[in-house]
Amino acid sequence: MLSERLLSLAVEVTSKGYLKLNPTADTRIPGPVPGQKYMLYMHVPFCTKLCPYCSFNRFPFSEERAVPYFQNLRREMRMLYDMGYDFDSVYVGGGTPTVMIDELCATLDQARDLFSIREVSSETNPNHLVPEYLEKLEGRVQRLSVGVQSFDDGLLKQMDRYDKYGCADEIVERIQQATPYFTSMNADMIFNFPAQTEDMLIHDIERIVESGCTQATFYPLMASPSVERQLARTVGSVSYDREQRFYGIIDELMCGGDHPLFTHSSAWTYNRFDYDAGVTSGGDMIDEYVVKYEEYPAIGSGGITYLGSSLYVNTFSLAQYNQDIEAGRMSIMGRTDFNLHDRMRYRFLMQLFGLRLDKRQWLHDFGMSVENGLPVEMAFMKLAGAFATDNDDEITLTPKGRYLVVAMMRQFFIGVNNLRDQARAALPEGERALLF
Repeated sequence: MLSERLLSLAVEVTSKGYLKLNPTADTRIPGPVPGQKYMLYMHVPFCTKLCPYCSFNRFPFSEERAVPYFQNLRREMRMLYDMGYDFDSVYVGGGTPTVMIDELCATLDQARDLFSIREVSSETNPNHLVPEYLEKLEGRVQRLSVGVQSFDDGLLKQMDRYDKYGCADEIVERIQQATPYFTSMNADMIFNFPAQTEDMLIHDIERIVESGCTQATFYPLMASPSVERQLARTVGSVSYDREQRFYGIIDELMCGGDHPLFTHSSAWTYNRFDYDAGVTSGGDMIDEYVVKYEEYPAIGSGGITYLGSSLYVNTFSLAQYNQDIEAGRMSIMGRTDFNLHDRMRYRFLMQLFGLRLDKRQWLHDFGMSVENGLPVEMAFMKLAGAFATDNDDEITLTPKGRYLVVAMMRQFFIGVNNLRDQARAALPEGERALLF
């Protein structure tokens, strides 16, 4: 689709312009702004296996590396408390946050002791959906997101996940067992694998329904430069030619018909829908927390903080992270600053990804209408037929608009992955050898 290619190119070019990591002497992020709502992001960069499509900061797990890391994660959390921060929401990403379940629980317990936490989201892998782990997470975590990627055993073998995390039937059974423990049980899926057929995608959706999970997130496969060659060696060369067709299949099977099984909570996240009662299951928590919380401090090696008009990137080096935290300073290794136009583009994308742009809030925050702030972007999206509603209060999306936002988010996240690659390039040789 021409409009998708033009938008993808535009996002690629603009993100290269403002997602550049610049050196900084900052040893602390700025303090909180009174009245501002913040979410806390924690990063746990350990995995028993490193997946070929992942650009996040992650290292092979060892207890020797992980135990001091969790201790310093808790020290860094206390730094935020001493600065006056408070949070009602925590998101724990990775890596695999549940790689040391007792350390994770101790970290979450400290967060609840220090802050006004109402909800916690955490990522995990299928092999951790076992009673020993689930019983410890129950009550501590409200939303658990399990990395499934696909229910096709052939694709799981291509990704080197089959032997470690189990076959598709085992994963479905584990999700069925885990779902009652949480307010929201999310299955993370990836679509548009080179070897994936339409029938394989339809089968994935059927297994989602069968699993009983309350939420499913379907990410398009993202080929950032750091993983593109490894992806080609494992799952094949990535093409976006089928992406819109595959997204349309997901949308129709998940949300179509007179009695839809799911409803959108973002452009690529679906919540199970009780048609008779007219309500969704699992609350409003989603992986892309940036929809609900525009500003968020991030702790941990590889965490990315967004405050005001600046992104702050923590060191990707575990050794440097531990050294900095133990010395009483944060581990910031670079930052990038957004101008007003960049901030408006970011808000435009994130709110549309969340399915509704609030025009009145926009006017209040930026002192101008979205039409005056982003005339080219607005004209393009209108011409492409992306808007279902466009009035003085809000903008909402047509099905085509949702796909265009998916394509833009895919390209934006590739840009963020490029930012991570810049940070990863500074790793000392000994730590680089663990990854490549």
